[in-house]
Amino acid sequence: MTASNAAQGHSAPRFGGVPVHQRLRDAAATLERAVMVRLVEQLPVYGTLPSEHLGSDIAKQVMLGIRSVAEVLRTGELPGPAEQAAIRESSARRADEGVPLEAVVGAYHLGAEECATRVFSTAEPGDLPDVLLVQRQLFAYLRLVSCAVASGYVQERQMALSDEQVALQSLLSRLLQGGSPQIAADRAGIRLPPCYLVLSIAVGPHPDELAPGVNHSVAARRKLRRLRNELHRQTTGVPLSVLSGGGGLVLVPYETPPGDFARADRDRLAWLVEQLGRMCGADLLAAAVPAAPEGVAEAARLAGEVREAAEASGRGPGLYLLDDVLLEYQLSRPGPARDGLAALLGPLDGRPELLDTLRAFLMCSLDRRKAAARLQVHPNTVDYRLRKATELTGLDAARGADVLTLRAALAAHDALRKPRPDTG
Repeated sequence: MTASNAAQGHSAPRFGGVPVHQRLRDAAATLERAVMVRLVEQLPVYGTLPSEHLGSDIAKQVMLGIRSVAEVLRTGELPGPAEQAAIRESSARRADEGVPLEAVVGAYHLGAEECATRVFSTAEPGDLPDVLLVQRQLFAYLRLVSCAVASGYVQERQMALSDEQVALQSLLSRLLQGGSPQIAADRAGIRLPPCYLVLSIAVGPHPDELAPGVNHSVAARRKLRRLRNELHRQTTGVPLSVLSGGGGLVLVPYETPPGDFARADRDRLAWLVEQLGRMCGADLLAAAVPAAPEGVAEAARLAGEVREAAEASGRGPGLYLLDDVLLEYQLSRPGPARDGLAALLGPLDGRPELLDTLRAFLMCSLDRRKAAARLQVHPNTVDYRLRKATELTGLDAARGADVLTLRAALAAHDALRKPRPDTG
């Protein structure tokens, strides 16, 4: 319904010979009280608002709604730009107050329902054409108002979320810079926990990211969204993260001080990592370091190095602490011994399939069939590659004396050639 109705000579609907809009105007005060009662009874969130607020701003919006419906029925024209803007502003205030969107939209529907109930009870058998006209006008009014309410609400929430995200990212940046993050935490409205579990995570691909014909970037974003949603669901407090499709950094607030982190805490964290992987549909390898807020920067660096050591040694998905990779971690530290160990595998630099086969063979406890299954090749291919690696390096992965040397050489080789872990 548009302004063209008026030009076409709109005739205001009548019930029992009385204009419907006049009936609404005459009963406006009674209708307002009835709508306010229904709001509190059927949309309980309104009952939690302060009485002064409920009796002023909310009651005012109810009365404006009743008058707006009456005006639509009088003129046949829907609310214009100025009135729609006022509806958006009112909806934005409800969003800022934390009133759910469904309750805000529901309030307008309850108001229209109460108006319809009041006027339809006065309709007579001969008023059927006008009854149908009023129904059409009410539906058109509710459609327009619902869109205006949603628009104002969503715009306000987007602005608020943007501000919240900026504050959270500022806190994360401050934590990763070191020093006291208290000011940034106060700005974000977050209570700093006694401990953060600093997780450096490698996220494997979801099957959809490997499937032909699928938009892989969309699949990766969906994977990360599921991971973040599950992280928030399983965490008490506000987790902080910087993640891409391949992984990144997560700070999980934790109430146990770092010095008291024990086996039970490790088991809970291992379960969380497993759950995150299950929900996002991808393998997760996570290295964790507990730290006080002031120590997050150093913990993030260490967690990235532990993750790198776990990956370099061919560890599978799961949780790893420094104690799990002490040898690999130490071998990856700078020094002439590391350079010498890495040089042992120099002849394989141009043969990544040989390096991958060595790593898989060692990880599978020297079982060629398991290694073949992991690499998705025939066992004979594993044998051939291992023989070729022995020819080039002089080190035999099937010879006990060379196994430790190869493990150390792989750790040193990967430490020198892999980029530093991304800690955000």
